[in-house]
Amino acid sequence: MGAAKMYLETSLFQFYYETGQASHLQKLTEQARQVFALIKTHKLEAYASPYVTRELVNIGDSERGEKMWQLIDEYGIRILETNLETEKLAALYIAEEAVPAAAFFEAAHIAITVIHRLDYMVSLNFAHILRPWTIERVRRVNVRQARGGIGIYKPAEVVKL
Repeated sequence: MGAAKMYLETSLFQFYYETGQASHLQKLTEQARQVFALIKTHKLEAYASPYVTRELVNIGDSERGEKMWQLIDEYGIRILETNLETEKLAALYIAEEAVPAAAFFEAAHIAITVIHRLDYMVSLNFAHILRPWTIERVRRVNVRQARGGIGIYKPAEVVKL
């Protein structure tokens, strides 16, 4: 069996370079870096999407955004293609209130993971993705749409898989 296929949501790239001094931020940064270390050793196969790259381009700090962008090349992260099917599934997640209407990219991150049949996605987005409400609503939509399930995990959970 090959390496697990996981989708890296934008927050993983952001936390890789988090500089906050609060202990909880330092802990999340360390966890994000552990996920990247597993990618480097080929224990995980990593994917992102144009949704991630667009968000990285729009980071307010261009130097930090450039560093995050370089992680894609440095770690060999593959960029998945988006399509109408991805956008339709993301719209369903929003219609079912799995994520707020203003959080299209978050819905799209989940949708592209499902459409490309990856094993799971990794996120540190506690506001819109890592909520029991979101995870359950996504599961319901996927069942109704005859889509496979995915795991939505925090980095700390992934390093234990």
